[in-house]
Amino acid sequence: MWQIGNPLSMYKNLLSSGKIGQLALRNRIIMTPMGSNLSEANGHCGERIQAYYEARAEGGAAMLIVGVAAIAWPSGACNPNQVAISSDEFLPGLCELASRIKRHGCRAAIQLQHAGKVAVCDIAAGRPMLVPSIPDRPRDEMSAALTSAEMSAFVKSYQKKGAKAAYKVADRDDIRELIEHFSEAAERARRAGFDGVELHAGHGYILSEFLSPSINRRDDEYGGCLENRARLLVEVIKAVKIRAGSDFPVWCRIDALEYRIDGGICLADAVTTAALAETAGADAIHVSAYANPASGAAFTEAPLVHRSGGYLPFAAAIKARLRIPVIAVGRIEPEVAEQVLARGDADFIAMGRKLLADPQLPNKLIRGQQASIRPCIYCYTCVSRIFVNEHVHCAVNARTGYEHEIVLLPALQSRHVLVVGGGPAGMEAARVAALRGHQVTLAEQRADLGGTVFFSSIVYPENGKLTGYLAAQVKKLGVDIRLSTAVDGGYLRALAPDVVLVATGARRDALAIPGAEQPHVFNGDQLRALMTGSDSAAVSDKLCGWQVALLSVAGLLGITKNAHWLRRLSYLWMPLGKRVSIIGGGLVGLELAEFLAQRGRDVTVVEAGEKFGTELAIVRRWRMLEDLKQLGAVLINRTDVSYIKAQSLVLTCDGVEVEVVADTVILADGATGDLSLADLSQSLGYETHIAGDCDGVGYIEGAIHSAHAVARSL
Repeated sequence: MWQIGNPLSMYKNLLSSGKIGQLALRNRIIMTPMGSNLSEANGHCGERIQAYYEARAEGGAAMLIVGVAAIAWPSGACNPNQVAISSDEFLPGLCELASRIKRHGCRAAIQLQHAGKVAVCDIAAGRPMLVPSIPDRPRDEMSAALTSAEMSAFVKSYQKKGAKAAYKVADRDDIRELIEHFSEAAERARRAGFDGVELHAGHGYILSEFLSPSINRRDDEYGGCLENRARLLVEVIKAVKIRAGSDFPVWCRIDALEYRIDGGICLADAVTTAALAETAGADAIHVSAYANPASGAAFTEAPLVHRSGGYLPFAAAIKARLRIPVIAVGRIEPEVAEQVLARGDADFIAMGRKLLADPQLPNKLIRGQQASIRPCIYCYTCVSRIFVNEHVHCAVNARTGYEHEIVLLPALQSRHVLVVGGGPAGMEAARVAALRGHQVTLAEQRADLGGTVFFSSIVYPENGKLTGYLAAQVKKLGVDIRLSTAVDGGYLRALAPDVVLVATGARRDALAIPGAEQPHVFNGDQLRALMTGSDSAAVSDKLCGWQVALLSVAGLLGITKNAHWLRRLSYLWMPLGKRVSIIGGGLVGLELAEFLAQRGRDVTVVEAGEKFGTELAIVRRWRMLEDLKQLGAVLINRTDVSYIKAQSLVLTCDGVEVEVVADTVILADGATGDLSLADLSQSLGYETHIAGDCDGVGYIEGAIHSAHAVARSL
């Protein structure tokens, strides 16, 4: 549905103009600098990164901050596909990038960075990494969750065989050179046409290393008290103002807190640092945070916050001390952003993942089209790819990172396309085909759209926002939606479409485990039927009379069709035992484990393979495994289930049998592709295409990307 009301009144603060220094901005939405891996391997800005940023400039943001430009490339670089701004040889690409951003009325800024102790490109080249002091040897708690393929592509794989990290403690000549690099890069940015620069003084890079008492152990004028530790940042700001011009906006991104770091930066330090930067001439402060990089889960505390609005209190504390604008960041929804700005807790809102999911988010707010914003589901696909040396892309937006090659063009001929299956793949295929001018019929055998993702949205609410968006889009585009419709040969002959696109999802075969037929054992379809009331016959032998009656009442009240109410009800009652064992440690098994553990169940997950959650993006996997640990769930890998007894599982690991008590057993394995309908359609002579899990389980990312590709080809 279209949002009713005047968007300018609903978001009068977020959509109002503002200024950073003398730089006028059309609204308060800034694209936060994110590493994209989209530059060319030699640091130049080619077509793919230019198209990526131009799409977001066209989307209505006030300003884009191009992420992590290396001031001393290749020295001090943390990624081989990082943007470089270290010499005039990079100016042609930088000039074109700034121009393409600004042609849409958007301001262009660029973030200046030297990676210091995390400059892995220095390791690869055999150069020592520049640091304020020799850091402690880092622990590695990140690699345990990675597969061997991921490990081979992980950031550390940039290292030459046998190369080891070496450090050089910055002397005064190094410090003078650093200041020169930053000021030269700022002046070069101005010549390239950028409207301002952000100094990256956070996230473990060189300026933050000098700021952090946990790393900076110097005993000269650049170490010790906070004023000394901030001296380098202050001198860089002053040098930039001299070199690039006093009227050229410069601001810095700082850490308000260093999580999981003994003796790290605290909020009081950050407030004082911000004040020192303001005195030095900074035109704004961008408030972020950092965490110990030894822990994967810590990465979702900072700098990529998992908790909604997680850094807003930090921004408010710093804003209270300053006269210059403050930029807040960290999973901030538009409604929350409006409240933050109205309270005066910040002046601008930086968004990253949201603008990957939907570059048009600002324009849609301006037009009052909030309901048509494609939601970010916070799956961390975007940033996880950076860890394995791939460029950014988005699970829910197939064009992100591919704007230079994926363009939706009108179909040469409008045809009648039958899409079978109302899950994410089916709805995305229907949406794209309809946008291209095809006549689309969408047939779904269930009574509602969403497919199995409706059930997963009970466990992970963000998924429900995506299916809600897709359902609204296909309705708005006039797709002929036919619910409670089973498609077979007779239906195909009667409808006689020009094209059949099969997106019916995976088949869930029964696991060949003795005892799996018992009443306390649920497969995926049975558990879904239990929670949603979609097929009472499927679970009638699993429940007693009063449980069936209670679920029937819930169905009559509409509770089983509302994921929000099902989540709330599940805290009060579920017809599952106290001790739950889940067979299968993939995405589905882990999401269920977290859901049940949060509701007081004692959960054990048994996985035959070496690793858990390999279908999850790396960063989300880290977060989920940490949460399960905190919830007390027991994860057992490299173990098979020999048979299921009335109140236990018998497990076999390395030839040794172990028995685990279980009141309820959930089978979360066994999903495979199902091409039966596609084969039937093809045998009847119809042009047939497939998308989503029917061609092999790919979950939401695979569903969206495959559906988009197929619909573009029609």
